Amino acid sequence: MPCEPSNHKGYNEDCVGTTSCTFGSTHGELRGRIHSDAVNVSKCPSGNWYKKGKKMAEEVTNEREEGVKKFDVKNLGMGAWIGIAVAALVIGVLIGKFALGGGAGGALNKATLTEQELDTVVANYSDNGAAKNMTARQVIEMTSSLEASKDENGNYNVPSADNILYAVRNTIAIGEAEKRGINPSDEDLLNYAEKTLGQTPDFESIATSNNIDVNTVKKLLTDSYRINELQKQVGGEMSVTEPEMPKEPEYKTTKDDGSALSDDEIKKNQDEAYNKANADYAKYIINLAGDEWDAQGNKWKSADGPYAQALASYEVKNDSANYLAAYAAYQTAYSKYSEAQSDYMKTVTDYLSKLYGNSSINILTLKQ
Repeated sequence: MPCEPSNHKGYNEDCVGTTSCTFGSTHGELRGRIHSDAVNVSKCPSGNWYKKGKKMAEEVTNEREEGVKKFDVKNLGMGAWIGIAVAALVIGVLIGKFALGGGAGGALNKATLTEQELDTVVANYSDNGAAKNMTARQVIEMTSSLEASKDENGNYNVPSADNILYAVRNTIAIGEAEKRGINPSDEDLLNYAEKTLGQTPDFESIATSNNIDVNTVKKLLTDSYRINELQKQVGGEMSVTEPEMPKEPEYKTTKDDGSALSDDEIKKNQDEAYNKANADYAKYIINLAGDEWDAQGNKWKSADGPYAQALASYEVKNDSANYLAAYAAYQTAYSKYSEAQSDYMKTVTDYLSKLYGNSSINILTLKQ
C-alpha cells in the first residue's frame, strides 16, 4: 500500500511526505507505461520527509502524468521497448516451465561476435513440437538494439542465457498472438504508437528519431501490439481502474523574501494545508467510495465498508474533507486496484505457464 502522506495517522519517517513511492515491476509508472500493468510498491526512500518528500512527490507525480511522453525509445532502443511491452506477459513465469536441453548443439565458446557472425544460432527450441532456432541478432534486437550493443571494435557481446530465454519466450507469445488472428492495420499501429510512445503518429518520423528503417518500426510496433492484445484476450477486462492521486495542497516553504523557512515552520505550514478541508477533496472521496456514501444522509451508509473503515478517523461531509482523508481514500482505492491487477496477472501467467510448458530450449552459449 502507498506510504502515508504525513506524520498523521500512522506516518512512517521512512516514507516520502506527499506521495506513494511506486516502482514498476515491468514497465511501471516511473518508466512510463505501454499499457496498464501491475506495479510493485516499495518502501519509500528515507530522509527528511517534508523536504525530500515534496521534491520526490513532484518528480513522481510528473513521471506519472508524463510517463508516456518520457518513455522515449531513443533511450532504450525500439527492441528494448518491445521487451518491456512483452514483460507484462512473462512476469512470474518460472524458467522451469521450459525443459532446458542438455547442450546437444554444443556450446558457443566465445564472448563476442563480429557483424558477420550475428546470425549465429545461440539456441534451439521447440514450439508445440516444431523445431526452431534463435540467432544472436534476434536476441539483441529484442532486448536492446544492434547499435547500442556494438563495442568500440565493432563487435557484439554474445547474448546471455537470460536474454536468450527471454527472447524465446517473447517469440512464442508473439506467435500465439498471430495464431489468434491479432493482425493490426497501419491505423491501429499509428494509434498505438501515439498512445504508447507519445510521438507523432507517423512511421517515418519514428524511424528517423530512432535511427532505424520504417519496416523495422512497423515490425516492432506490430509485435508489441500483438502482445498487448494477447494479454487483453487472456486476462479479460480489468474490473478496477487505477485511481488518480488527490492533488497535494500547496504550502509555503520559503519566506516572502525568498529565504528558507525553518524545518518547524515548513512542517507547521504543511500540517495546516493537509488539514484544511474543501469541497474538492470531498468530491474526490465520494467519487471513489461510490455506493458506500449516503449523500442524502451526508454520511457513510455503513461503518463496515472499506472506505468507511479507512476514513473512520477523518471528518467527511458532502462538501468538506481534507487532503489526509482524500489520501486515505486513495490508498484504499489503490489497494483494490492492486488486488485486481494481481488476479489479472495470475490469469495471464497461468495461461503462459501452460503455453511455455509445451516448449523446450537448448541454449548454446555458456554466458550467464
